[in-house]
Amino acid sequence: MNKKVAVILSGCGVYDGSEIYESVITLLRLDQRGAKVQCFAPNIPQMHVINHLTGEEMPETRNVLTEAARLARGEIKDLRDLDAGEFDALIMPGGFGAAKNLSDFASQGAECKVLPDVLSAAQAFAQAGKPVGMMCIAPTMATQIFGAGVVCTLGSDDDPAAAAARTMGAEHQPCEVTEIIEDTKHKLVTTPAYMLAQSISEAASGIYKLVDRVLELTVSK
Repeated sequence: MNKKVAVILSGCGVYDGSEIYESVITLLRLDQRGAKVQCFAPNIPQMHVINHLTGEEMPETRNVLTEAARLARGEIKDLRDLDAGEFDALIMPGGFGAAKNLSDFASQGAECKVLPDVLSAAQAFAQAGKPVGMMCIAPTMATQIFGAGVVCTLGSDDDPAAAAARTMGAEHQPCEVTEIIEDTKHKLVTTPAYMLAQSISEAASGIYKLVDRVLELTVSK
C-alpha cells in the first residue's frame, strides 16, 4: 500500500510563506516514491505580506490557506481537517512562513509559541509514533511538539536560530546541507535546506534524503 503523507504549508513565498523550492522538491520526491500526498494549511491571515522583488512589506492582507493553494495547485485542505489517523507521516517545509504563520518564532525567538492547530496536528503524529520531517527554519517548532531533549538541526551550530532552539531545550546538531539529522526516539528527521543551501540542487540533496528516510520510518499497515 502506498504511504499517505500530510504536508503542512505556511503560505507561498520564502519571505512570508512556504519556501517554494523546498515545498516543490518535497512534493516531487514524495510523488517519485509513490506516496499519496495531501497538503494542508491554516485558514488564517498571514503575519504580513512581503514584496519578493524589493523585500519590503506591502499594505495588504492575504490568507495562508489561499496562498498555499498556489503551491498545491488548489488541492489543499484546512489544517483543522487534518486527522493524523489517516496518514503515515507528516512533513513541514520551511520558509519564513513557518516562523511567521505556523509559529511566531520570527518575532518572539526562544519565547515563541506554535499555532495551536499546528501544534495539535503535529503532536498527534508524534504521539502515534509516526515519523515527522521538518526542514529549514521549521525545526524551531520541534521542542514544543516533542519536548525538551529533541534532536534536530538548523544547519550551522552558530546560527542564531540554533542558539534559540537550544534555549528552548532542543539538542541541536550541526549538519551539512546535503545531509539529515534523525532523532530515533521521536522519529523526527530534519535537514538544513535553505538555511544553508546556495542552489536548488543543494537544497534538493538533503530534502530527498529527508523524504526517503521519513518514508522508511513509516510503519506498514
